[in-house]
Amino acid sequence: MLYSPSPYRALILGASGGIGAALTGALKNDPLCEHVTELSRSKDGADLTDNGALEKIAQQLKGSGEVFDLIINASGVLEIDGCGPEKAFRDIDPAVMARAFEINSIGAALALKHFAPFLRKDGKSAFATLSAKVGSIGDNRLGGWVSYRASKAALNQIVRCAAIEIGRTKKNAVIVALHPGTIKTPLTEKYAKGRYTASAEACAQNLLCVLSVLTAENSGGFFDYTGKEITW
Repeated sequence: MLYSPSPYRALILGASGGIGAALTGALKNDPLCEHVTELSRSKDGADLTDNGALEKIAQQLKGSGEVFDLIINASGVLEIDGCGPEKAFRDIDPAVMARAFEINSIGAALALKHFAPFLRKDGKSAFATLSAKVGSIGDNRLGGWVSYRASKAALNQIVRCAAIEIGRTKKNAVIVALHPGTIKTPLTEKYAKGRYTASAEACAQNLLCVLSVLTAENSGGFFDYTGKEITW
């Protein structure tokens, strides 16, 4: 599916979520995928807001000599402590906004910090982080959803910085932000209003297909589930 004809190894962060679980399932069903390492906050303590916990997990992976061809960070949050996306600036709660950045932005940075070093140096490797089209500044025509939009825009900048840095030592690495579409999962069910683009399972297949054709020339980019580049 991804790196034919060579076998590959994968790591999924946020593997217990809707898209994360679907990605894990798709990879396990791919004959070319030798192994999938699943990490999540609920099952493994892989809390992307906990630098110490992530460092401990990374040390365990290092001790076992792990190397990955593919890493996907499928973690993210839309609703925080019962607070949904803001409709207007009067609805902004600084604590809620800070939490959105902590999970969606800083969490992505820590995922890259601790797990990107496990990307294979020889041959193609990829690190993808799930972003959202509403995080695009150039595409924003409606406003609202300030905390979510801003935290995803910050995530996109983090991915761009990581691509530049990682590309200096891993010339064939593909570091990208991916918009999965509006997927039917618990994260979206209160806000999508039936505007779903795919099931979680179909989404996983779409994302993996996009990653199969992206190259180092695309590293640092922002792409949707069809492979179309999204404006920053």
